[in-house]
Amino acid sequence: MSIWEYANPTKFLKTTQPIMPWLVGAGIALLVVALTWGFFFTPDDFRQGSTVKIIYVHVPAAMLAINAWVMMLVASLIWLIRRHHVSALAAKAMAPIGIVLTVMGLVTGAVWGQPMWGTWWAWDPRLTSFLILFLFYLGYVALWAAIEDPDTAADLTSILCIVGSVFAVLSRYAASFWNQGLHQGASVITMDQNTEVSNVFYQPLLLSIAGFFLLVLGLLLMRTGTEIRKRRARALLNRQTREGA
Repeated sequence: MSIWEYANPTKFLKTTQPIMPWLVGAGIALLVVALTWGFFFTPDDFRQGSTVKIIYVHVPAAMLAINAWVMMLVASLIWLIRRHHVSALAAKAMAPIGIVLTVMGLVTGAVWGQPMWGTWWAWDPRLTSFLILFLFYLGYVALWAAIEDPDTAADLTSILCIVGSVFAVLSRYAASFWNQGLHQGASVITMDQNTEVSNVFYQPLLLSIAGFFLLVLGLLLMRTGTEIRKRRARALLNRQTREGA
């Protein structure tokens, strides 16, 4: 069996749609457990107080916002190289999810930053690159909406995705590139595979990350299925229009 079989829209829908509700359900269940555990059954941090609990939303949202763009990049490259429509539609489907994740990351980061840094926002390299990534998400969605021909839209948004990937990388590694930034470096998993997060916070955080991941994956499959059906409906309408003419 080849992975390219799933480039067939019918095969993709037949395989993914039955498991999509289970992914969404499992993601929601894990998030309920993780957030309840994290917010109500973990102590306050001796330095950060109760604001430390923002990590249960901020870390998964920011992490997946960056990885969502990476997924879009891979799907866009597949489209440009192999011209598989499912990959282009999957990238299109992921973008609004990425926007929501990025907004969550920016808002929760600001809520954490105000008591910790004394300001809601700082032009820190990592924060700035993350904000620019958010603007690329908006531009990506706007470009899809502005171009009527879907193949042309897929081509141009794929190029935009490649350019925006620079800021996805900077969002992930800016704290390592510029040591003078306020934002801390990697703390969940570091280069030596150790965590800087205490176990009392780390365990519910991992559960929250897993819940976010399953929920995002389920929503991606749902939205990709919707985009495939919309494309089919558009093609059928165009055919009927031509035959009627």
